[in-house]
Amino acid sequence: MILIPAIDILGGKCVRLFQGDYNQVTEYADDPVEQARSFQKAGAKRIHLVDLDGAKYGDPINEEIILRVANEIDVPIEIGGGIRSLEQVEKYLSNSVDRAILGTAAIRDPNLLIASAEAYPGRVYVGIDAKDGRVAVQGWTEDSGIDAFEFAKDCEKRGAGGIIFTDIARDGAMVGPNVESLQKMAETTSLNLIASGGISSLDDLRVIRELGLSQIEGIITGKAVYAGAFSVEEGIGVVEG
Repeated sequence: MILIPAIDILGGKCVRLFQGDYNQVTEYADDPVEQARSFQKAGAKRIHLVDLDGAKYGDPINEEIILRVANEIDVPIEIGGGIRSLEQVEKYLSNSVDRAILGTAAIRDPNLLIASAEAYPGRVYVGIDAKDGRVAVQGWTEDSGIDAFEFAKDCEKRGAGGIIFTDIARDGAMVGPNVESLQKMAETTSLNLIASGGISSLDDLRVIRELGLSQIEGIITGKAVYAGAFSVEEGIGVVEG
């Protein structure tokens, strides 16, 4: 299990949203590349990037910045947001991005997940962003009405390499992770899982680690690090120590 710091990009800058609300934005840094370098220097073994503009509008709006990050730092990066075609998956994965994350497209175009997973085994994950047990799409602005856990089963059948599971109600809210939902997801699928949403303290990291779920390969943290609740180094010490 590793700690995975997150960089959410909106308008070319590093931000965090509160519960996925584009009207509740906090800006933390001007340059995502410099932010990624600082995470690498702190010892991060992977960095999670989200193109928030891309997620909302369906196009890889911050692609240029994302490719700069991928090519200018040495640790693997994963990217989600605005990936709606096999061509875009190929562009990222052939240009130093380690892992592509499908969200809305995995629901609306199941064949894209199948084709991408076949072309890049193990390198295409699905972001399941859930609220009240249902999957949200279009940058969390729409409720798909699809059960998150049933969808996870479908993703496994279609060849996904793993799942990034986010509880939207807790994301950016610093209220702790939804442990019950995480455990249920681990019981639902045998895919690798990355936990996301609600991390507010080192104790939250300990709670997830102490679940002893071998499927959880990483924990994403965003606002807690930016807000100073703990440093990347401290988080790594708890998760990976």
